[in-house]
Amino acid sequence: MQDVCVALDAMGGDSGPAVVFPAAVAALKLHPQLRLILVGPRPLLDSHLQKLPKALFASLNGRLVLQEATELVLMDEAPAAALRTKKDSSMRVAINLVQKGVAQACVSAGNTGALMAIARYVLKTLPGVDRPAIVSALPSLHGSVYVLDLGANVDCTAEHLRQFATMGSILAAAQKGISHPRVALLNVGSESTKGSEQVKAAHLLLSSLKHINYVGFAEGDDIYLGNIHVIVCDGFVGNVALKSSEGMAKLLLISLQNAFRANIFTKISALIAKPVLQTLKQNFDPSRYNGASLLGLQGVVIKSHGSASIASFVAAIDVAVKEAENNVPEKIRHEVAFQLSIAQ
Repeated sequence: MQDVCVALDAMGGDSGPAVVFPAAVAALKLHPQLRLILVGPRPLLDSHLQKLPKALFASLNGRLVLQEATELVLMDEAPAAALRTKKDSSMRVAINLVQKGVAQACVSAGNTGALMAIARYVLKTLPGVDRPAIVSALPSLHGSVYVLDLGANVDCTAEHLRQFATMGSILAAAQKGISHPRVALLNVGSESTKGSEQVKAAHLLLSSLKHINYVGFAEGDDIYLGNIHVIVCDGFVGNVALKSSEGMAKLLLISLQNAFRANIFTKISALIAKPVLQTLKQNFDPSRYNGASLLGLQGVVIKSHGSASIASFVAAIDVAVKEAENNVPEKIRHEVAFQLSIAQ
């Protein structure tokens, strides 16, 4: 692993530093070359730092640094207000560190809209990219699949979807080491006659591209069952699919637990099936897939769930480290510039 510095918004999410601090320590143990800058009100950060055992703090060897920020972006705060009035918020200062080159990535569990607005204002989008997209890996039968957009762009043109496909393909290739990731467009059917006008137009655009391994339309069940690496859709569809899937996963887990608790015989069955159930729970543990990338910016910005546990936040830091190591924004910049040169 190469040296990587990641700025953490210590005040974001439901628990703030109570989760970010232990997650930071855990991430530093996992990545010996990692440096972390925790951003927030200095007195509060100092109080959490003092809770660390002295031997543990010494073992970190200066790889955990605190950065002052006097303001906080609230979870329900309007993005425009956060951008305009909270110039010294922990979120803004963390993103500023990426813009200045002090850190290679930023992770925040804070207000999604504010994070997107501030990151787009401070870092700017890459040349040739109209809008950043939110992308995350979801579990699938064949490992995992990247889905974008997951809510940043409710209304998208065919050109936006084409850009998402390019960025998603580059991300999958960099993060998974796949030379030609399989890219599909989410639709209501596999036939070319189905779908909205922008989806049909995007299909024609993607079908004509040689630099993307476009395999055509995917339906909803292909997100989890299809042998696809990247699935592209607009933010409205993507967010509904994501939240519906999360709800279904919770329903299945609760139903399974209730079924095994029904009587003495089902409880005995649960004991016998315990190893299988633990494996199933581990494979679909949301913490393993925490960390959505704001793709298309001139820097790495990762959004963690607001209710993330320590393990979940560590997973989000891991996503940031991998994207920084693989220099994903620069790879997108080169690919988009190449496409524009061909078009001209």
